[in-house]
Amino acid sequence: MGKGKLAKFADMETYENVFQYPYSVVEHVPFDLKGHWHEDYFHNDGPIVLELGCGKGEYTVGLAKMFPDVNFIGVDIKGARMWSGATQALNEGLKNVAFLRTNIEVIDRFFAQDEVSEIWLTFSDPQMKNPRKRLTSTWFLERYRKFLVDGGFIHLKTDSNFLFTYTSYLVERNHLPIVFRTEDLYGDHSSFLTSHSSFLGIQTYYESMWIARGLNIKYMKFCLPRDGQLVEPDVEIELDDYRSYHRTKRSSLDKAK
Repeated sequence: MGKGKLAKFADMETYENVFQYPYSVVEHVPFDLKGHWHEDYFHNDGPIVLELGCGKGEYTVGLAKMFPDVNFIGVDIKGARMWSGATQALNEGLKNVAFLRTNIEVIDRFFAQDEVSEIWLTFSDPQMKNPRKRLTSTWFLERYRKFLVDGGFIHLKTDSNFLFTYTSYLVERNHLPIVFRTEDLYGDHSSFLTSHSSFLGIQTYYESMWIARGLNIKYMKFCLPRDGQLVEPDVEIELDDYRSYHRTKRSSLDKAK
């Protein structure tokens, strides 16, 4: 029988690779690793890559195994899910992996300027009703700018046509440099994907369900310069016709901004 939530939370309290700072306490507890992740935790000078909304940590752990000279930190508020990746990383002795349990809304409180090189957003909630909560919104991009290197990469991998279309409009509206963009990741045979095929073998729990349903997986890699005012795209976008596996869509509306 698998462990329950309470047992998983108890485990995580003892895990050396997990840092827990939920929103309810983060304002009152200083985070000593801010600006010191390299020397005080990873003990190397390798680049730091975040996976925001990491869920069970499949991408965090998978990328860490593929790129041992890069440091990866999975961030999520769902501790019971995070337990899976944190446990695997410990069992496999992965020293280039950490997990941060906190609300992504306060992510800039944990990293100093230029401390992070790249950000992965894997199957984020599209937040069709609330633009500010979308992890590619200008509200979040401004927070990423506080710790991401100038021109650092943001990877978006999603099943949501709404989120992908919204992000595409936002990137275009703000003239953010696009490295690569595809609406069918596994059907695209471009030279970029051929040369970066290693990450294609990593699939999250939810991604496998989307693929089983016949949905295209979309991917975009773009740069986020530090300077320049960011503005939201003023367009209406057709809503996704589903919410998640075996659920109907959450709104009777057909479009949203």
